[in-house]
Amino acid sequence: LALQFKSGNEQEEVALQNASKQIVQTAILQAVQQVSQESQQKEKKVNSSVSLQLERGELTKKHEKK
Repeated sequence: LALQFKSGNEQEEVALQNASKQIVQTAILQAVQQVSQESQQKEKKVNSSVSLQLERGELTKKHEKK
């Protein structure tokens, strides 16, 4: 077994690379979660709007006019 020891500069560089990767991964994860939450909120608004229109009979009236 050959053990390789890295110099202080190499160790710092590896640590910085790992920290950078972690920062990027965290940023991507947060962005994905935000997009997911926003799309769920939009979906809820659309669903509640459609439900309200159905309750009022607005959707069926539009189809009957055609």
